[in-house]
Amino acid sequence: MDGGSYPELLAPKIRAPLPKVALDLRKRALDIVASALLLALFAPLLLLAALLIKLESPGPALFRQTRGGLDGGRFQILKLRTMHCREDGPELTQAQRGDARVTRIGKLLRATSIDELPQLLNVLRGDMSMIGPRPHAAAHDDYYGARIPEYYSRYRTRPGLTGWAQVKGLRGGTQTVEAMRQRVQADIDYIQTWSILKDAKIVLLTIPSLLVAENAY
Repeated sequence: MDGGSYPELLAPKIRAPLPKVALDLRKRALDIVASALLLALFAPLLLLAALLIKLESPGPALFRQTRGGLDGGRFQILKLRTMHCREDGPELTQAQRGDARVTRIGKLLRATSIDELPQLLNVLRGDMSMIGPRPHAAAHDDYYGARIPEYYSRYRTRPGLTGWAQVKGLRGGTQTVEAMRQRVQADIDYIQTWSILKDAKIVLLTIPSLLVAENAY
């Protein structure tokens, strides 16, 4: 974690005892093994994607952004850069369908979720898990946290590369508070009903959800 915390008003809720999903050693062990193996497997693809990004537009191939993490901490999430600009401030704008900021190679990386693969490093070092609520940008946390009372409950476990909300089709940009509320409810349901078997189910459902990812742009 790189420091920082959520508003003090929410701190008592965040500092309550962590649920089983956040503490289970089996889940953490599986995260370490899976992320290490997948990083080795996808290393050539990541290098090729990084080269194509650098050839198409100026700037770093890797994108870092502050995200909310376990128990209210903040960390720097890693992604392959898919836009011409870099944003990480209070006026952060979600990517929209047909967003002019997205590069040509960026469109392909987003459509296939290849841009998310550097987050395997986040999993390996403990910022994230393979399965869990998708982490949001700090600016979005502030916005939705003020409008959805249960919003910060989704950070009662490590955020994930994929999660229950994503395989239920609740991924991509959220245009309304109600759309985000549905995602939050799915995340809370995951935390409350977590098991190793549920994680296995999400892994199996993630592959077809990527192949028909209508909300990924």
